[in-house]
Amino acid sequence: MNRHHPRPAWRKSSRSNGQNNCVEVAAVDGGDRLVRDSKDPAGGMIAFTPTQWAAFTDAVKNGSLTV
Repeated sequence: MNRHHPRPAWRKSSRSNGQNNCVEVAAVDGGDRLVRDSKDPAGGMIAFTPTQWAAFTDAVKNGSLTV
């Protein structure tokens, strides 16, 4: 996906431990979600469509992702 997203409003998870060791998420027009590393906010981001975001968050919630 290569869309332009002007100045997204980033937020950290409410479960963040406050040590800047997490990701930040922004909702943008069209329902897309952007994700970036909070330690390197200028280092790029990943964009998810609404369908991709739903699949990703479902996988996180049900524990089906492995590292």
